[in-house]
Amino acid sequence: MLSFPTTLSSLPEIIDGLPNISGWETEVLSVVNHDQSVFLPTTNIRLEDVNAVFAIALHMHQPTIPAGNGGTLISNLQYMFEHPNEGDNHNADPFAYCYSRMGDLIPELVSQGCNPRVMLDYSGNLLWGLRQMGRSDVLDNLKRITCDRNYQPYVEWLGTMWGHAVIPSTPIADIKLHIIAWQHHFAAIFGWEALARVKGFSPPEMHLPNHPDALFEFVKALKECGYRWLLVQEHSVETLTGQSLTHKHLPHCLIARNSQGETISITALIKTQGSDTKLVAQMQPYYEAKTLSKQQIGSVFVPPIVSQIGDGENGGVMMNEFPSAFKQAWWDMVNNGGGKSGVVGMCGTEYLEFIEAAGCKPEDYPTCQPVGQHQIWERVSQDNCQPEAVENAIQELKQINSNFHLDGASWTNHISWVKGYENVLSPMYQLSSSFHQKFDQLQQINSAEPVTRQSHYRNLLLHNLLLQTSCFRYWGQGAWTDHAREIYQRGENLLHIN
Repeated sequence: MLSFPTTLSSLPEIIDGLPNISGWETEVLSVVNHDQSVFLPTTNIRLEDVNAVFAIALHMHQPTIPAGNGGTLISNLQYMFEHPNEGDNHNADPFAYCYSRMGDLIPELVSQGCNPRVMLDYSGNLLWGLRQMGRSDVLDNLKRITCDRNYQPYVEWLGTMWGHAVIPSTPIADIKLHIIAWQHHFAAIFGWEALARVKGFSPPEMHLPNHPDALFEFVKALKECGYRWLLVQEHSVETLTGQSLTHKHLPHCLIARNSQGETISITALIKTQGSDTKLVAQMQPYYEAKTLSKQQIGSVFVPPIVSQIGDGENGGVMMNEFPSAFKQAWWDMVNNGGGKSGVVGMCGTEYLEFIEAAGCKPEDYPTCQPVGQHQIWERVSQDNCQPEAVENAIQELKQINSNFHLDGASWTNHISWVKGYENVLSPMYQLSSSFHQKFDQLQQINSAEPVTRQSHYRNLLLHNLLLQTSCFRYWGQGAWTDHAREIYQRGENLLHIN
């Protein structure tokens, strides 16, 4: 069990009808900023017995929309239940089961002598929505595999942006607010000790910023909030010389360099390309790992890792085929090495702790940077790395290459989170700017109660984060952009209340 300040009181999950997303920043940061081992004290695997590793993560999300009675904020899942004849809303019940079922599958497999592993990524919107709907059955099922020490070795939670905001087009000042809001909310539901074990981060839509300053602030925020690694999409990164990755089954050192020439880095696990949901639903990472053998990092030979994430509820293959394929893979492992040797499943933090205990150093990992940055840095000398020089290089690249952009890269590169959504983006940036104008100076004032613990602050923060939800810039113009305008208007109205 991890040690952390024992004086901390448990957090309330709902305050004045709102999710707990702010007010305990000092306490949250005191819990997450530690370098204790999370998995090594409890793992039942020995690294020397392992040839190759795979890690799978399930991404779960439902947006919050102003569509309840009287326009109240509700989960889209609740809307689906209440309007079953619209579109695909008949999937509401299967979706709800998908959010809960890992709480059944993990104990079942463990009782059968299997050695399962899974990583879970749930947006703050979804966690709040489940509570709003009274679905404590789902949350309690998740608590079982999160808080019961019998199941902790098999499950890893990944942090994410509270409001499922795609990071490249999120106002830079709000990136850390999303990250720490999720940490607040998670600790309120699952407890401080569970939060202390959250060391990996899953960016919504696997969307990695490639603007130098946005990436730098993102990585800086991750590290300040206690994260050790993040999951990145293979084609969203490149080598420092602008090439495709050649060691995608090894952890990488993601280098972030800003327009001032400052650098910061964080470990990245590479999510390989492919049809995400189908790959995870059919447990393809396990079968791919069977084809691999140990690789060298520095002077150490380690098992490679096949990392994959997919939506945990979307599509027939995930709703219907995943449970049987998931079970079959772990049964197969029991028959081939007892589930603890040869090809095994691990969680991301477990794998990194193992190889670093074996002598690997993060600085020896292959390096990478966001795609497109090599073109910038070959035009900006290290001796003259200034914002103006970087901006000039960016503008030059845009003029000579129509495909060059700094919108980032994600697992949905066929769509843009920016083009055609000015009627959402402009209000989004306006509300963010007004929010920070109102509160940033107030936070510097010492008082008995932090500004961030006040109900008015939390309500405005909620609307600011909700407006940045990716769904409002995915489905085109119509109902979803209307939802965004309504949330913006409510946020603007709140700004004028003292």
